Amino acid sequence: MTIGARVLKTGMAVALSIFLSEWFNFPSPIITAVAAIGTIQPSIYRSWQQVWDQLQTNVIGAILALAAVRLFGISPVSVGLVCILVILLSIRLKMESTISVTLVTVVAVMEANSQGIEFALQRFLMVLTGIGAAFVVNVAVFPPRPRRQFAEQARAAFAQLSLLLRTAISNEMKEQVYRQEKEKLHQTLRKLEDRFKLFEEERKLLPQTKLSQARQLLVSKQTIKTLQKGTDLLEMVEEHYFASKGAGEWAERFDRRIEELTKYHEHILLKWDRKMKPGVPGMSEEDSLITDVAGYFMEDPEAHRRLVFVASSMFEYAYHLRRLDKVIDYALSRLDETGHKAEETGGLSE
Repeated sequence: MTIGARVLKTGMAVALSIFLSEWFNFPSPIITAVAAIGTIQPSIYRSWQQVWDQLQTNVIGAILALAAVRLFGISPVSVGLVCILVILLSIRLKMESTISVTLVTVVAVMEANSQGIEFALQRFLMVLTGIGAAFVVNVAVFPPRPRRQFAEQARAAFAQLSLLLRTAISNEMKEQVYRQEKEKLHQTLRKLEDRFKLFEEERKLLPQTKLSQARQLLVSKQTIKTLQKGTDLLEMVEEHYFASKGAGEWAERFDRRIEELTKYHEHILLKWDRKMKPGVPGMSEEDSLITDVAGYFMEDPEAHRRLVFVASSMFEYAYHLRRLDKVIDYALSRLDETGHKAEETGGLSE
């Protein structure tokens, strides 16, 4: 079991919040620590957004708590009603992620109001201190790098896809192992899509690099699309190839074509990382296999249609590979023209 950056930063944020509680002579560090736990986010943009949302909803929650105490006094019913109202307001404002910390503020302020308004305000400041501690830790310690993390996950997804595709037709892998590797691939693709969203959000914080990031986003989006099409090909092979009557006589050609596609995919990723020599030829535009399968289909459409599904999926994977290759060529040429090599030479890793 490994300790991720977010786990480590949560612990550091709690430690910092407790230290600040002692420094400010707060009566208890519990409220501050709870607020810090709820503020750690996987990206700097989301962390900033979370702080802003927390500030708004906590101010609203504190005001409602003070008003409720003045109007209705302190009772389990009044506390529960204010909590319900705060939840509804947070949902209305589309700030659902702040609900847990805001409820802590409400309960703390209402409980402390019996000891005076100053004590209630102190409880509110304790919550803000925890939120601030978490934000500082998230930005200063191992700041999130969604582009680099996206690159690592993209390479991991391709490695898993390549292994599965290269053994799909030959059916060499044990069934249990194949299922496990396929599930890992699907999990990696889901993480990749989540990481892309974080990467996309970075543009809102760095408007001066919008053009550069737009090219990165274009490449990243097509990278995901291509991996998905490769995964679709796996599904087609599994569902239709082995159920086709003519599978045996086409095995060698299909296997050779998949090997060519995966090798081309690998070359494209290496090109984006600037590890390939210039002028390395790409994949042949000729798709004679598709033509031959189409002719085979015409001989007996009912019996041979399953192979057409596989060939069609293979053709679509090849199409998106060529598209990814062109997008990367465009992005690299623009980087060279604008002279930002030093900034983005890392390709997918930056």
